[in-house]
Amino acid sequence: MTQSFIQDTQEAIHEAIQSKGLLRITGSGTKDWFGAELKGNPLSTKNYQGIINYQPDELVITVKSGTSIKEIELALEEKNQQFAFEPPHFGDNATIGGMVCSGLAGPGRVSAGSLRDFVLGAKIMDGQGQVMNFGGTVMKNVAGYDVSRLMPGSLGTLALLLDVSIKVLPKPIATATLQLEIEQQKAIHTMNLLASQPWPINASCWQGEQNGMLHIRLSGAKAAVESATNSFKKNLGMKLLDPDEAKNFWGSLREHQSDWFKSSNHQALPLWRFAVAPTSNPINLPGSTLIEWHGGQRWWQGHLDAAAAKAIAAKAHGHASIFRSSERDLAMLSSLNDNPLTKALVPVQERLKKAFDPHGIFATGRLA
Repeated sequence: MTQSFIQDTQEAIHEAIQSKGLLRITGSGTKDWFGAELKGNPLSTKNYQGIINYQPDELVITVKSGTSIKEIELALEEKNQQFAFEPPHFGDNATIGGMVCSGLAGPGRVSAGSLRDFVLGAKIMDGQGQVMNFGGTVMKNVAGYDVSRLMPGSLGTLALLLDVSIKVLPKPIATATLQLEIEQQKAIHTMNLLASQPWPINASCWQGEQNGMLHIRLSGAKAAVESATNSFKKNLGMKLLDPDEAKNFWGSLREHQSDWFKSSNHQALPLWRFAVAPTSNPINLPGSTLIEWHGGQRWWQGHLDAAAAKAIAAKAHGHASIFRSSERDLAMLSSLNDNPLTKALVPVQERLKKAFDPHGIFATGRLA
């Protein structure tokens, strides 16, 4: 099956080169809404599935890109391990390829790191049908430029991801979630203050307008979690959530299935994401805001001029993007060409694209 898939894919690539067409890499389609408008003929990875190698003792798993995330998480569960960055599925049949190439992470990203930090190696097929290997299965075996780290967030515009090796981590021994009703500015200060201290904080979230609800998740050794829980209850007046309620809260937050995110979908409002300095002041926009990652990721829903969004983000030393919208004329924003601090990366990005995809068959424009 593996060789047949590779041969069929190489043929599709060669045909696209001859016809000067576009190929849109896709798995189960659960993230088709993410990024700019879909273009090109689908190049599916759904028939390319399976765990190639799983070494629990070495904390690494190597899988084919068409494998479902659920299948992998079940295998990890048996060994009490996890993807610590908590990737959102956004659909029952979400694949590892979509997980990696979207580059998205959930609440645990603030403590564990981004998905990119966990990618150890990758096998890819470039825009000429050549199969190449980069990286490996350990952290310190890469000399030179680690191309495997380019795949996260590429949305299939660089090359086709075939196999990927990902670092996994043990599940925490203990976990607890506490909540507190608090004003937004104080919540941002509290999140950053607690994160600067040696508490086992794994995730944080605040949602509301001027006032709202702050959630703090603790994770780690039993004694450390109990000590933090007692301290937060006594000194901050926080309340401990029921474990099942806490699990549902963080799960719905990760999958954007909480009431806050659902209200955006129901009203067909664009969902904006502001990646900003964690300690920056509340974004000056009307209505409700949802804050994650100790203040570093802020969500807002509504109609907003792109120039105004960029100005708000720049003031907070960050950038803005439209994460989800039913309005196709609203393209996903990228500050790469607008931010003078990163302008030097533009020619580097173009050279990389030409090196891996000289005929532009993957240049679908999804990264607007």
